[in-house]
Amino acid sequence: MNIHEYQAKRLFKDYGIAVPEGNPADTPEHAEQVARELGGDGWVVKAQVHAGGRGKVGGVKLARKHREVFDFSREMLGKRLVTVQTDSFGLPVEKLLIEKIYPIKNEFYLSVLVDRVSGRVMFIASAAGGMDIETVAKESPEQIVSVLVHPAAGLQSYQCRKLAFALQLQGEQIRGLETIMRGMYHLMLAKDASQIEINPLILTDQGQLLALDAKINFDDNAVAAHPDIVDMRDPGQEDEKENKAQQFGLNYITLNGTIGCMVNGAGLAMATMDLVKLKGGAPANFLDVGGGTTPEKVAEAFKLILSDKNVKAVLINIFGGIVQCDIIAQGILAAVKEININVPVVVRLEGTNAEAGRKLLADSGLNLVAETDLALAAEQVVALAEGA
Repeated sequence: MNIHEYQAKRLFKDYGIAVPEGNPADTPEHAEQVARELGGDGWVVKAQVHAGGRGKVGGVKLARKHREVFDFSREMLGKRLVTVQTDSFGLPVEKLLIEKIYPIKNEFYLSVLVDRVSGRVMFIASAAGGMDIETVAKESPEQIVSVLVHPAAGLQSYQCRKLAFALQLQGEQIRGLETIMRGMYHLMLAKDASQIEINPLILTDQGQLLALDAKINFDDNAVAAHPDIVDMRDPGQEDEKENKAQQFGLNYITLNGTIGCMVNGAGLAMATMDLVKLKGGAPANFLDVGGGTTPEKVAEAFKLILSDKNVKAVLINIFGGIVQCDIIAQGILAAVKEININVPVVVRLEGTNAEAGRKLLADSGLNLVAETDLALAAEQVVALAEGA
C-alpha cells in the first residue's frame, strides 16, 4: 500500500524526521492561503499522486508570487498526471502539497527497505540525490553505499556514521543524519513499512538536513493491523479492478496483455504466465484465486478478468489440491451464466475431482475448450486470442 507525500511527511514528523514547512491543499484558493500562511518569498507546488517523476512532467512547480501558487494549482488540480511510473492514462491530481522553498547546498539519496536476500533491514545512501537511483546504480554504482541492520542489535551509531562519511557530512550534520535514520528505522518497524525513501534529502545552506521528498510503501499483509495507515488509503490512486479483487480475497494485478489468466496458487500463476509468453502470448493479468476458494470467488474472479476490454481470450488453469476442481467448474459456469462472455475460454483442470469438474463443463453445452495438458492449453488460448 502507498500513501501520498504529505501523509508520509506527517509520519516523518511523528518520528523526529525534519521536513520542510508545508500543508496540503485541494483548491487553488486553499493553496494560495497556505502559501500566505507559510510566509517566505517562494513556494513549491507539488501534485500528490502515487508515482515518481512528477517534476519532469509539470507536477512540481516553483512559485515566487502568491498568484503563481493559485495559477499553478488551478493548472494541476482535476487533471491526470502521466509520468514514467504510470500508464498512459495517468493518475488524478486531487490534492496538492504547498511548501516553503529552502536554499539547497547538497542533495542526497536515503532509503531503508527489507533486503530479501539477507532477510534484514537495509539502509541505502548516495551522494547523487535527486536522480533516479536505478540510473545511479547502473552507471555509477560506486556512489551507492549500504548497511545491513542486525535484527537483534538494531541500528548502530557506527552504521549511521558510515553513511554520513560517505555523504561527506561533518559535525552536527552527522548527528542529524543519525536522527533521521533512527526515525526511519523506528517508523518502519512500528508501521510495518516495506520501504521508506527520501529523494532528495537536502542539506540547506544553514547546515540543516531536511526530507524534501517522502515515499513510504507498507506491507499489504500487515496493514490491517494499523487502522491509522488504512485511513490514509486513496482508492482513486489505485487500480479499480485490484481494489475490487481485495474485497473478495483475490490476488489480482493488472498487466498489459490480451490473455486473461485465472489460476490457483501464486507459483502456478507465474508459471502459467511464463508459459503463455513462451507460446507467443501476453498475459492481461495475474490472478490467484487461492487454495480454499469458493464458486462465488471464482465467479467474481471471472468477472474481473472479463471487465478488462483488452482481454481477447481467457485461460483457466486449476490444479486441485486443497481446492476441488468441481467447485471451480461450478464457479466458472455460474459466471458464464451471469454475464455475457464474448471471448473464447480455455479450461485446464487437474487434480482433486478433476474428472467431475471436466464433466460439469462438458455437459454445460457452453462454448468452453477443455484441455488436460497445460502446454496445449497455453497454445490453444494464444491461438484463439490471435484469431479474435
